[in-house]
Amino acid sequence: MKKSIIIPAVLMIAAMFTCSAFAADAAKIGVVSFEKILKESSAGKVMQKDLKAKLTELQGKLQAEEQKVKDMSAALEREALVLSAEKKLERQRELRDKADDLKKMNADYTQEMKILQNKRMNQMQKEVFDIANELGKTQGYMLIIEQKVAGVIYAADQVDITDQVIKKYNSTYAKKQ
Repeated sequence: MKKSIIIPAVLMIAAMFTCSAFAADAAKIGVVSFEKILKESSAGKVMQKDLKAKLTELQGKLQAEEQKVKDMSAALEREALVLSAEKKLERQRELRDKADDLKKMNADYTQEMKILQNKRMNQMQKEVFDIANELGKTQGYMLIIEQKVAGVIYAADQVDITDQVIKKYNSTYAKKQ
């Protein structure tokens, strides 16, 4: 009877020590939201402001050219009855050329914005990843993953280190300025 009580008690004590031994070496995992960093960090706000200013500038140029095309079209309509057939064809060709130039300009500006945005995003992403790497090493993280890229559906608030990364990124960004 005593043996039947002692064996389970020994096994239970051994299990408690084993569990606590494994728990002491738990993996420290962190999750970072690059999207949140873009919205809330100083560098992200400056980048968004710069991109918006560039977009506004390019849209202004496009609207000016579009107005020129509209003016040319209106002038052609007004003068269509008094122009010779040859002059009318020449003006129509000029109008088509100007409209084609406008389409090309729009495509060029769209491409320019994409390139600028990608360049700035890649630069910022590199800086954020360097900071996360440094935090991982100094704070003993086994793994730090980006929330969207890794496809994280749920992460507890305890593993989200985005605010720490933003704080560190803001301080390094301020030093650069």
